[in-house]
Amino acid sequence: MPDETTPRVVGAVPRAAGKPLAAVPNQPGPDPAVAAEAADLLDVARSVADTSRGYLTTVTEVAVGSNPDATIPLLLLAVSDILAAGARLGAMQDVVPPERFEPDVGPDPDVDPLHLALANVLDGLDDYPEIVDPVLGPDLAGATISGDLVAVAGALVQGLRHYEAGQVLEALWWWQFSYLSNWGERASSALRVLQLMLAHLRLDVEDDVAAEAEYDALQG
Repeated sequence: MPDETTPRVVGAVPRAAGKPLAAVPNQPGPDPAVAAEAADLLDVARSVADTSRGYLTTVTEVAVGSNPDATIPLLLLAVSDILAAGARLGAMQDVVPPERFEPDVGPDPDVDPLHLALANVLDGLDDYPEIVDPVLGPDLAGATISGDLVAVAGALVQGLRHYEAGQVLEALWWWQFSYLSNWGERASSALRVLQLMLAHLRLDVEDDVAAEAEYDALQG
């Protein structure tokens, strides 16, 4: 039996140390400060859960390939939305649930089919080079948009499983931890590439086409 100083872990990943946030009760408690904190956490959790579901729905629809002309704009919107939710998680106080270990919600979700489908839809556009960590140095590595999107999806699904099981603090801890350690970085990289792709699609035109459009604008 571990002693009381043993850090909370998920596998080999230690939980961040700190004062546990207030539990999220079913009914407001008598302490107004505790009730306010619980209400704020519930609001954040609901917002992240809703945005996560929207992201997963969009990415799944794109993977089906039913609307190829809208692939890049749809992914750009979905990634932008989830990054806004992640920024809120990153800016807030560390979430430290009172339990020492992450509750078991079953096997990890199988995201391989989604990854393969997205790679197929993005064939020819998927691979890109990136700086591994611009804070530490200029080292380059290869990455894929499909891999980025699926890394985000896997982390969001794990948090949703906790949330839908009524483990609100656990869901917030997981979303926040995985945002800071993995999916925030992957989503940020994917967002930049998607935005640049859209810019090239919209702005890279032949010189004569650009000149004609400029002439029409001046005459209008």
